[in-house]
Amino acid sequence: MNPLDQLIKKELNDKLRALEEHFEADFLSYYGPIYGGLENIYLQLIETLAADHQKRNRLCVLLTTGGGSAEVVERCVNIIRNHYNEVFFIVPDYAYSAGTIFCMSGDRIYMDYYSVLGPIDPQVMNKEGKWVAALGYLDKINELIVKAQNGTLTDAEFVVFKDFDLAEIKGYEQAKELTISLLKNWLVQYKFQNWNTHRTTNPGSPVTQDEKIQRAEEIATMLNQTSRWKTHGRPINLKTLQEMRLDIEDYGTQAEQQKSTLIRSYYQLLANYIGTKFPTFVHTRNII
Repeated sequence: MNPLDQLIKKELNDKLRALEEHFEADFLSYYGPIYGGLENIYLQLIETLAADHQKRNRLCVLLTTGGGSAEVVERCVNIIRNHYNEVFFIVPDYAYSAGTIFCMSGDRIYMDYYSVLGPIDPQVMNKEGKWVAALGYLDKINELIVKAQNGTLTDAEFVVFKDFDLAEIKGYEQAKELTISLLKNWLVQYKFQNWNTHRTTNPGSPVTQDEKIQRAEEIATMLNQTSRWKTHGRPINLKTLQEMRLDIEDYGTQAEQQKSTLIRSYYQLLANYIGTKFPTFVHTRNII
């Protein structure tokens, strides 16, 4: 390792420890796609942290990802929750698609005005081995079905329509159902677990389990609306998420200046170090 790499890694470790002290939590920083096999990396990282004599009951996941597999996210959440009672997600930049679903498994989500999540349009691998946005395919299929029923389907559209693989389409539908199911379950189980009284409608009145489920369904539906977001990679910022009545911790406020300084300082160094050298990067106090 060259001296510059050593210096940068030491600085990253120092900044990560400062974040751990501030949040009173273990930290896992992950930058990269959510792909098959990642669950094995998470297993090693989390078990190593859990075996450490410095282990805390809270884990913070600092996440930057373009998305990937919801099935992998589910396994990663199972691993994390087996070892930690409380999990916070910090998004200094972006966490799209499966990354958004991952964040919804947290007790808290921290963002600032620059941070974005994305629609929960699941990414699935097609028969050519490429990751594709499932809802775009389903929307197009439904559009062609309506045209066929109305007798307005063109010959060119018919050629496209007949080439769709029914098993592949079924897989897209199942992927959509899985993303919605995971998000709803995790919101109710984790994000809403301490939401006990209403703050706007009937302030102070108790929140029922049915109301938590209803709110989770509303959020899942909104994040799944391709007609609203238009594209798979549409960035959804803090203000929009709060307008959807999703409780996000804003670390960019004056009151949270220390948090903002620690997070920004760490992430800027991390992003500059990664550059174009590392498509995937993980960091804990044990591994970099």
